[in-house]
Amino acid sequence: MELTGIVLLVGFFLLLLLNVPISISIGLATLIAMLMSMDLAPATITVAQRMAGGLNSFALLAIPFFVLSGLIMGRGGIAKRLIECAMALIGALPGGLALVNVVSCMLFGAISGSAVAATSAIGSFMLPEMKKAGYEPNFSAAVTAAASTTGMLIPPSNILIVYAIASGGVSIAALFMAGYVPGIMVGLALMIVCFGYAKAKGYPLSARLPLSIVLQKVGAALPSLFLIVLVIGGIVGGIFTATEAGAIAVVYALLLAVVFYREVEVKALPNILLKSAETTAIVMLLIAASTAMSWLLSYENIPQISSNALLAISDNPILILLLINLLLIVVGAFLDMTPAVLIFTPIFLPVAIQLGMSELQFGIMLVLNLSIGLCSPPVGAVLFITCAIAKTKLENIIKPLLPLYFAMFVVLMLVTYVPWFSEALPRALGF
Repeated sequence: MELTGIVLLVGFFLLLLLNVPISISIGLATLIAMLMSMDLAPATITVAQRMAGGLNSFALLAIPFFVLSGLIMGRGGIAKRLIECAMALIGALPGGLALVNVVSCMLFGAISGSAVAATSAIGSFMLPEMKKAGYEPNFSAAVTAAASTTGMLIPPSNILIVYAIASGGVSIAALFMAGYVPGIMVGLALMIVCFGYAKAKGYPLSARLPLSIVLQKVGAALPSLFLIVLVIGGIVGGIFTATEAGAIAVVYALLLAVVFYREVEVKALPNILLKSAETTAIVMLLIAASTAMSWLLSYENIPQISSNALLAISDNPILILLLINLLLIVVGAFLDMTPAVLIFTPIFLPVAIQLGMSELQFGIMLVLNLSIGLCSPPVGAVLFITCAIAKTKLENIIKPLLPLYFAMFVVLMLVTYVPWFSEALPRALGF
């Protein structure tokens, strides 16, 4: 077991250092490690079987649907209307544009289910506007990077679907409900930091808009926001499953973008479908390769050994959970969310359950933790997109990110040690 585990880890990180795509790195490292205990032919067949089996799940059909609906909404003028709605409601507060940035990222991230999409759509509009208003570009970029990750918790979220599969069948509907309170808490924590920063820097206040304009902007955004009500309401009400909700989201997004807003032409749909297929293929390949690695870890009893090792360190649940969080923060800084969830769920979930944590609470803790990694160097995807939009360097936004990291970490600790934040809403709705 020790040799297999060492070969797996060394092979994986060596391939990453050689700039091999992460899904290929995971698959090759798994195959190489498997050769330590079996011949080439059975090892290759086993990896192929496990990869194919990892994709044989009805729940995974929800991912391409939500990816497609997110792309359609992203090109359908949704981001602009959400920003204008947030601007009308809270733009006149101290740090108004920063607050608008956070709220817009939360709303668009929830609608699109993608932190990268939220970063691109909201950042492209908000960063130039914040610069015109006198905000420091590096601070603006930091706010966008941190806020865009809230969509990973606020449903519909693809990564919560992945966790439901990795955990062995946790209810997707329950996970969606469990993500609301922590996701909103992260957004509010980021807004508190932005408010204090703006007051300290003396940023100018925006003019208050007349009530008629406010109502107009809110009304224009309501059809977009209704997607969340439609999807989540249908799932909670038992009208359709999460997978069926994804298909309904696609139909609604098409009607909204093509017929109602008329910002997506029919001739643009083939390109959107192609981009959706590319994104889905990348995600599915990651899931397939990660499933094979997860199987190898289980085959070698690495989850059980890791659990025993962690529990041998201390019998204090507070200390063990803090250690798990610190390990996951390091993992999230280097590894994409999808493989991280698939690989580390079977390792840490048994430990969390032994410590009295529910599968729901652990799932939200895991996703929130890895969301911090999305905006953390050296690999955080949203950081590079934000830096490209803001035309700044990665090292320049680390300092303004620090108080935002602290705010997110405080929420992470609350979610880790207080089950109510993750479980109250699902329990109230009967999940």
